[in-house]
Amino acid sequence: MAENVLPPGTSADPEPVKVAGTGAAVSVAAATAAAKVAAGGAAPAKVAREAPSAPGRAADLRDKIHSWPYFIRAEFIAGSVLILVLLIWSITIDAPMEEPANPTKTPNPSKAPWYFLGLQEMLVYFDPWIAGVVLPSLIIVGLMVIPYVDINPKGNGYYTWSERKFAISTFLVGFIGLWVGMIFIGVFMRGPGWNVFMPWQYWDPHKVVPLTNIDLPYFLGIRSNLWAMVFGLVCVGGWLFGIPGVVWRWKKHAPVMKELGLVRYAIVSVLFMMMTGVVVKMVLRLALNIKYVLIIPNLLNV
Repeated sequence: MAENVLPPGTSADPEPVKVAGTGAAVSVAAATAAAKVAAGGAAPAKVAREAPSAPGRAADLRDKIHSWPYFIRAEFIAGSVLILVLLIWSITIDAPMEEPANPTKTPNPSKAPWYFLGLQEMLVYFDPWIAGVVLPSLIIVGLMVIPYVDINPKGNGYYTWSERKFAISTFLVGFIGLWVGMIFIGVFMRGPGWNVFMPWQYWDPHKVVPLTNIDLPYFLGIRSNLWAMVFGLVCVGGWLFGIPGVVWRWKKHAPVMKELGLVRYAIVSVLFMMMTGVVVKMVLRLALNIKYVLIIPNLLNV
């Protein structure tokens, strides 16, 4: 600590100097006044001190608030209101149970619970082991790897669209467009015979829709089983690996690609192409009655 003592030969009114270790500007004139008080002179003038410039002070946090109690309190109130609305809705609106299950009478259509109707809807477009095992497993794996492949530090702790366009768009397409969309189709648009009905149409149990599902190679005129398999391998392999490979060769020097790296890019691109491939397969089935793209007898059908 600096002492308020004038060394010999020091002028009475020098320029203010910084005292090391205090972080405050202390003038030598103030030190002179303190010496005069010690000798019985006049009272000293107040010494001006600067506030320490510590990082993270309030001036730097004007646009931020603490999660507790501000965010948590608002979310708790919103959740309580939502529960209250659902409670009143469930009490006032009649939602009768169906008759007891009859083993001699199979309902038409026979549907899974609503939260599994997305998986049941995928059975229309894929083989059971793909729709019921592979795709749900990939959903779980994809959610697990997100923290390891996400290189964008922005958007942590606050909501933003402009800084997280790819992540938010992918989530909206995958969750709202695909998962919730397929649940909506299964609940409101799949009627007797698992036929598609518009929500305003009558579910005619006697409706018969002649469907002729064909494979994509046959649709394009390929009749040989061998060439149909080769064509399917080229289509599926090109979709999952060819297109991402071309994009990597084209954009590998971009800053985002350099930061992402080849391994993380491969994981992200394959998962993304699988998700969009489900959309393509749904469009082919609904628009052109295409059943399979790749046919490997007794092994794999996609």
